Amino acid sequence: MLKGNEKILVVKPSSLGDIVHSLPFLNALKESFPSVEVSWVVAKGFEELLSNHPMIGKVFVVDKNRWKSIKNFPYTIRELFSIGKELQNEKFDLVIDLQGLLRSGIITWLSKSPIKIGFSQAREFSFIFYNRKFSVPINKHAVLRYLEIAKKLGSKVNSIKFPLPESKEPSWLRDFENFVVIIPSARWQSKNWPLLYFVELINMLPYNFLIVGSKSDEANAIKIEEYTKGKAKSVAGKTTLTELISVFRKSLFVITPDTGTMHLAVACGKKVVALFGPTDPSRTGPFGEGHIVIKSELFCSPCFKKFCHEQKCMKDISPQMVYDKIGKSFKNF
Repeated sequence: MLKGNEKILVVKPSSLGDIVHSLPFLNALKESFPSVEVSWVVAKGFEELLSNHPMIGKVFVVDKNRWKSIKNFPYTIRELFSIGKELQNEKFDLVIDLQGLLRSGIITWLSKSPIKIGFSQAREFSFIFYNRKFSVPINKHAVLRYLEIAKKLGSKVNSIKFPLPESKEPSWLRDFENFVVIIPSARWQSKNWPLLYFVELINMLPYNFLIVGSKSDEANAIKIEEYTKGKAKSVAGKTTLTELISVFRKSLFVITPDTGTMHLAVACGKKVVALFGPTDPSRTGPFGEGHIVIKSELFCSPCFKKFCHEQKCMKDISPQMVYDKIGKSFKNF
C-alpha cells in the first residue's frame, strides 16, 4: 500500500502499555520505508515517550482524561475540533487508528485524510470512521496485532524491536547498584498484589530494591520501604518516563503486576516477574522469552474485571510461590 514517501499519522493516545506495544509497529514501518514521515496523537502524560523520538516527527497531545466528565463536554468538543484543524492542516496521506475506540475513531475521521485505517473488530463503533478496515485476530498478543497492520501496509518484519527515546541516567541513580525494581500496583484495583505480600517477598530475597510508580503509588511505596526497614527504597512519584527507562536498564530484573510500566521494562530489555490474575498473559503479558509469568489457576481467572472485593486470584499467588520461581530462573539468586 505504501510508496515510501507518505505523511502518516498514528492515533494511539494511551495507555502506557499500549503505546509501548505500538513501538515495534513504528520500527517496522521506518525500517521498511525510511522516508515516510510519521506523526502521533498521544494522551497528555505520555508525550515524553514520543517527543524527541528519532522516528517521529510531530506529536499531537490530547487531554483525554478531561473528556471522561460530562461537565467538560464543551471543552471536549472545542479540543476535538481544534486538533481536527491541526491535523487537516498537515494533509496526512493516511491515518492509522491503533486504539480502536470511539474517541480515536473520531480523531481519525476529523483528520480528513483520504485513507483512514483501523481494525474491523474495533470497539465502540469506531470502525464506522474508517474507509480501510483490516481484520486481525483479537486473541493475538497486542504487539503481534499491530505488526499485522504494518505487514498489510507493505512493511517487512525482520525483527521485533522497541525503539525508545534517548535517556540520560539521573545523578541520583548512580548511588544504586545491583537492585531489583518493584512496581507495587496497577491501574485496575483487581490486578494489585497485596502490599504485605511484597514486603514478605522482599524480605525473603537476597537483593536490594527500588520501588517505582506514579504519585498515586507513593503512599504504598513508602509503607513497603518502612516495613522492609529500608531494604526497598521508594522513588515512586519522583521519576519521569525517561528516568524510568534508565532505572529499568540498570536493574537486574523487575517484579510487577500486569501494568503498563511492566511493558516499558520489557522494552528496555529487562526480564520481568509478572503476576497475573484477572487478565490474560497471552494477550497482554510481557512480550518475548525469558520472563516469569505467574498466573492464578482459579476457575474465575481471567475475568477482566477492573474491581473485585475479594481479589482471590491475586491472593492465590503466594510470596513463597514467587520466591521459588525466581530461585529456579535466575542464576545469580
